[in-house]
Amino acid sequence: MPPPGVSAPPGAVLFVCAYNSVRSPMAAAVFRQYFGHRSYVGSAGVRKGEFDPFTAAVMDELGLDLTGHKPITVEELEDLEGLNFDLIVTLSPEAHHRALELTRTLAVDVEYWPTQDPGAFEDGSRAQRLDAYRSIRDQIVAKIEERFGRGGFGS
Repeated sequence: MPPPGVSAPPGAVLFVCAYNSVRSPMAAAVFRQYFGHRSYVGSAGVRKGEFDPFTAAVMDELGLDLTGHKPITVEELEDLEGLNFDLIVTLSPEAHHRALELTRTLAVDVEYWPTQDPGAFEDGSRAQRLDAYRSIRDQIVAKIEERFGRGGFGS
């Protein structure tokens, strides 16, 4: 049972961001680590991005391997498996607007978790960029734990 104020995870969660290369794959990987034994999780983007090695590097620090992640759009996901999710968590304004459009006729909850855009750090040094990605990762981890707990992982 989750702690007071924390909701149990739904049966299926989709994390959506702009390109499915940083924020949504991070969130899906953490959620899967915590709740993969009882919840299905997916991730997608409004537009198709490219594999981001900084994402893989900072997730590897948590023991999560994202080197095989292939960005996918919401439309591609819908064509492959449908949008059969209980909750869609959007991590960017663009993703939130798209999710609301897609779910007008679906019985699915949509939550917006504003999350920093990693594109703002493209001009920094490697160390600065890694620190920025770590900050995004840690913000996502904290929000998942605040909303759903840790699923018995490390608690």
